Amino acid sequence: MEFPALSHHGGTRGVTGSCHQLHLDATTSLLIDCGLEQGADAAPGSEFAPIGFDIAGIKALIITHVHLDHVGRIPALLAAGYRGPILCSEPSAKLLPLVLEDAYKLGISADPTQVDRYLALVERLIVAIPFEQWHLVAEQEGVACSIRLQRAGHLLGSAYVECDVRYPGVEPSSRVVFSGDLGAPGNPLLRAVKPPERADILILESTYGDRLHADRSDRQQRLEAVIDRALVDGGTILIPAFSLGRTQELLYEIEGILHRKSLQAEQRQGPADDSLAALDWSRLPVILDSPLAQRITRAYAELHEYWNCEARQRVGEGRDPLGFGQLVCVDTHGKHQQVVNYLKSTGRPAIVIAGNGMCSGGRIVNYLKAMLGDPRHEVVFVGYQAKGTPGAVIQANEGAEGFVQVDLDGRMHEVRAKTRTVTGYSGHADQAGLACFASNATQLPASIVLVHGAAAAKAALRNVIARRFEQVGRSVAISIP
Repeated sequence: MEFPALSHHGGTRGVTGSCHQLHLDATTSLLIDCGLEQGADAAPGSEFAPIGFDIAGIKALIITHVHLDHVGRIPALLAAGYRGPILCSEPSAKLLPLVLEDAYKLGISADPTQVDRYLALVERLIVAIPFEQWHLVAEQEGVACSIRLQRAGHLLGSAYVECDVRYPGVEPSSRVVFSGDLGAPGNPLLRAVKPPERADILILESTYGDRLHADRSDRQQRLEAVIDRALVDGGTILIPAFSLGRTQELLYEIEGILHRKSLQAEQRQGPADDSLAALDWSRLPVILDSPLAQRITRAYAELHEYWNCEARQRVGEGRDPLGFGQLVCVDTHGKHQQVVNYLKSTGRPAIVIAGNGMCSGGRIVNYLKAMLGDPRHEVVFVGYQAKGTPGAVIQANEGAEGFVQVDLDGRMHEVRAKTRTVTGYSGHADQAGLACFASNATQLPASIVLVHGAAAAKAALRNVIARRFEQVGRSVAISIP
């Protein structure tokens, strides 16, 4: 075997389960991500399955970001005996225990003693690494590997990993880059991703390798317009959203809308001249009903030094983009049920953000059960709804007329509430972004490995990248494991 070499333990059959091993020599390796296969990619019982590969010689686990399809198999890795460092960015080091604790309670055990013991081990192994600084992770018999984390723009703390591998008497070093998940431009909180300066081998995600995203520049305006229209009916706006990433983006953008509405109200002279202007946004409660989302949002707020310049400027102006005055946080299940009943019975306008993002579980389901049958209310989707999920069924009702039902917890519910989709909230780079990342390095890769995508997305992205390299007179080997 020629080194460095790759083996893949996930992230090749679809868009989940990222887990890649970089072999430095016959006995030494690094593991980049240790994710759980989810949805159609997952075999029955996979969340409880053993790790499935030999962990001997793995010197470090490097985490690109803390979504479960990149970290969800860490319990299995630890159960197999791994006790090496878990290397990640400084924001990820703060977020990772929150995500793993929630997943452990839901999928393995809620016993407090077991949870505490598990978290104590995880936190003992986590090593936070600053962005943009080289860190030596392996050195044995003249073989050395350093890594550097660069911002990936996908999630707070998300990174792509540059691995610089040196062998005795061999110059230059080998540079292997793992993209992790790359973000789309225009994220309101995060700094934009920049292509690597150099890559000999690039392991590249391909989630949206076969499509281009809609324009994101006016998504806040579109969200505001949807909320404006919904408020005319005096109902509740239900926004299903995952706790990590999407919820924080929504809160940030809603705070921006509320701030602008407040300034407009101060400047307006005389009585309002239309129904939209008459709506009092200053009294509109924004309800965040997810204990995990609240914990993650607090962590995001504490990590504001990692936000982009515009977002940090808001903080400097004395604003609290993730903890504004109209934000109401619902923690206990008892309070959750009270809020559901109150909004159902009073019809008071409100915005509710609750998990999960595809309406297949979590607290959003209780809101849907209570309000889907009432046309005053509106369900607003800001994320992808996987085929077969309740969210996809409800979303398909957008603009439709007639009798539609959705199965929620084994019971059919009629969909009379309005539905809307606000595009532009994808957390992943599209085909153009992925191709740009691959082809804009100062030193172009000789080899690209496409992972983390459906077969059609990988094939389309391979063709686009190959054309780009041909246009500049460079050859590249593009493989799909």
